[in-house]
Amino acid sequence: MTTSTTAARAAVLRTPYQESVARYWNTNQQDPVNLRLGEIDGLYHHHYGVGAYDPSVLTGPEETRDRRVLEELHRLETAQADLLLDQLGTVGPQDRLLDAGSGRGGTSFMAEQRFGCHVDGVSISEYQVGFANAQAEQRGVADRVRFHFRNMLDTGFATGSRRAVWTNETTMYVDLYELFEEFSRVLEHGGRYVCVTGCSNDVSGLRSKAVSRIDEHYTCNIHPRSAYFRALAENGLVPLHVVDLTPATLPYWELRARCPVATGIEDAFLTAYKEGSFHYLMIVADRV
Repeated sequence: MTTSTTAARAAVLRTPYQESVARYWNTNQQDPVNLRLGEIDGLYHHHYGVGAYDPSVLTGPEETRDRRVLEELHRLETAQADLLLDQLGTVGPQDRLLDAGSGRGGTSFMAEQRFGCHVDGVSISEYQVGFANAQAEQRGVADRVRFHFRNMLDTGFATGSRRAVWTNETTMYVDLYELFEEFSRVLEHGGRYVCVTGCSNDVSGLRSKAVSRIDEHYTCNIHPRSAYFRALAENGLVPLHVVDLTPATLPYWELRARCPVATGIEDAFLTAYKEGSFHYLMIVADRV
């Protein structure tokens, strides 16, 4: 690694914790949960799903059961991304959006396809950035969808340059006050921020055994629900809608627990959601 490359990485990965998170995603390249589902239609997601699943996928010919289950999981994950994009409001071809913690790029490509706009994604995983940019080239949208090896706490984009920003299950890796300060900076006045996240229940979920197991598995630091609203308020981001998606995501986890690419973390999610120590929220806020 050259001196300039080392310096560039140090500018993005500012703490040992961030280095460990980047290492986790850089070395977790062949995770079948993401890859096998993405291979179905070329949209690679790094988030979970919402909605009831079709129980017929669990019946029928045994030789095609695994394929049916994976297709159904992918449908639910895509439905979650569609739900997020539904909240962005009016977006035109001239607008620029930010996907903060963009993974392999699935939601960014869906946003460009829906709105015809420009989308920038940022990730601290060099592997994810390379994968997503290769996907943009293959899709013929590299002039409108680009991914950058950058820290979402310091994106480098111009002040007021974004019509909308979203985070999809990525806020648990960063300090919320720093994050929302950066989003408030890059959003135009009246711009929209949408957050989908798992968060602990302030009353009963702070470091429950199941929540701690999720933290350990993903090398993350799940925030309590109240922390989101304090950090939003401090940075001029006013919630318009708060939706508890917990009931809507339970079927996804029940199906995933029975799929061929289950990772073993499914029981922790199901336990945390059912005992009420963990919530799956969508927060829609405007920059004022």
